[in-house]
Amino acid sequence: MTVTAQSPERVRPAPIKAIPVRRTGQWISAVIVAALVASLVWSFASNDSIQWPVVGEFLFNSNILRGGITTIQLTVLSMVLGVVLGVVLAVMRLSHNPVLRMASGAYLWLFRGTPVLVQIVLWFNLGLIFPRLGFGPVSADTNTLISAFGAALLALSLNEAAYMAEIVRGGILSVDKGQTEAAHALGLTGARTMRRIVLPQAMRVIVPPTGNEVVTMLKTTSLVAVIGAQDLFTEAQLYGSKNFTTFEMLLVACFWYLVLTSVLTFAQSRLEHRFARGTAQGGPAGPGWASRLSANLRPGRSTTEGANR
Repeated sequence: MTVTAQSPERVRPAPIKAIPVRRTGQWISAVIVAALVASLVWSFASNDSIQWPVVGEFLFNSNILRGGITTIQLTVLSMVLGVVLGVVLAVMRLSHNPVLRMASGAYLWLFRGTPVLVQIVLWFNLGLIFPRLGFGPVSADTNTLISAFGAALLALSLNEAAYMAEIVRGGILSVDKGQTEAAHALGLTGARTMRRIVLPQAMRVIVPPTGNEVVTMLKTTSLVAVIGAQDLFTEAQLYGSKNFTTFEMLLVACFWYLVLTSVLTFAQSRLEHRFARGTAQGGPAGPGWASRLSANLRPGRSTTEGANR
């Protein structure tokens, strides 16, 4: 006869009485900050020295909007050229060729060591020492070839390339060297490895500071007002000096700069989320990512394409 031992009756623990933490300090600080912000807003809104109707009148002025378009064009073109040249400089900095490393290092030393405002004025006055650009009959007047917009674009893009080179180099160095070694073992060329393996993984590190650089570039374009490049700040200054409403036009310029930077900040956050897929911050990767990666690393395909390229 088998005797089955009865298990003792389980005793359910008493429910936990969770007492919310008092956040008195946060509420006090929030009230103080709200009071300061309200006081600042009221001091501006009730100031009789500010002609608010002028601000509303010129907020959507055609010349102001045209200046804003010029600012956007300078920002986009300068960043595109700066990113492309920055990637080239970063690869040169990581090259085993000492000549390429020295050339890239000299470029970074020159453009990061001089203020961008000085570079803008220098490019604009290049005609003082080189009246014509070209060789023999194939030449053109420097001031005609390099307009105010062209001088601004040259200075901003070349200066940005120096900073983007370091950002890209840091992103490339963040990728484990085993990725490159595995790609080479599977027959991928150096250029294909950089383009298909290293740079896509480095983008998670490159995108956040690049987004900050875009926002910074948008605000840096205001420096081109010194050469009259007809950007947003230039147009606001012209109207302010003409109508004796300098402060009001500065408020108009600030409004549009805030709008544009807000749009860029939102786009940056979405882009960061996209490149963070498959990580703890970005959530699961998109469907089929593993199969696409394995397809790119198939020995037969990579060896054949590497030989063809």
